[in-house]
Amino acid sequence: MEAIVLAGGLGTRLAARVKDLPKAMAPVGQRPFLEIILRQLQRSGYARVVISVGHLRESIINYFGTAFDGLSLTYAVEEAPLGTGGGIRKALSMAEEDAALVLNGDTFLDADYAAMMRFHTQAARPMTMAITQQENIARYGGVLTCGGLVTGFEEKGRSGPGWINAGAYILAGNLVWPAGLGEKFSFEMDFLAPQVANLAPAAFEVHGFFLDIGVPEDYDCAQTALEKLADQKQAGE
Repeated sequence: MEAIVLAGGLGTRLAARVKDLPKAMAPVGQRPFLEIILRQLQRSGYARVVISVGHLRESIINYFGTAFDGLSLTYAVEEAPLGTGGGIRKALSMAEEDAALVLNGDTFLDADYAAMMRFHTQAARPMTMAITQQENIARYGGVLTCGGLVTGFEEKGRSGPGWINAGAYILAGNLVWPAGLGEKFSFEMDFLAPQVANLAPAAFEVHGFFLDIGVPEDYDCAQTALEKLADQKQAGE
């Protein structure tokens, strides 16, 4: 199995806490956040990872090199920012298998990614999306499902509990991208939302811990919550 990790973001909201590093390299305890993600992939049985890099990419490439913790690593380099959509499309073109797991380099989801890949294969859809429940979806927006498929999205702002997009996808290697997207585009806003009716992504429910470190308060939370969880996972190996 192989995965794509988006690690090219500018991290402007974390600039005051994490200087001269991309978000994915933000320290969590004694390790970069990206290391936690890569170890999670290795435990789930993934063998190859394409890391999409751009801003301050040398810090990632020099730290991890071409192999880490049993994973083969390669890099999709964004010479100019491509957005989440352009970054995914470029990295997916470098995939070697029929489907690839796609993760954000600033989000942790305590999911069984091997089970998610099996679910994707059985669903026989061009795309699978991980969804998770939150007590208040106002910050994220909601996900609408029917019959195990994602059918639509609710805009950010509505308070209350519900399902959200957990930021983890499995995409078919031959995924069809609509004409006219351009090189730089948002995966969520420019591709996923307009195409959701045609894609009808399979909805993979995840009930584990979810955290986006893209804002300072959640990055602070990661210093204890993720470090503890990572140590528990490692001790259980």
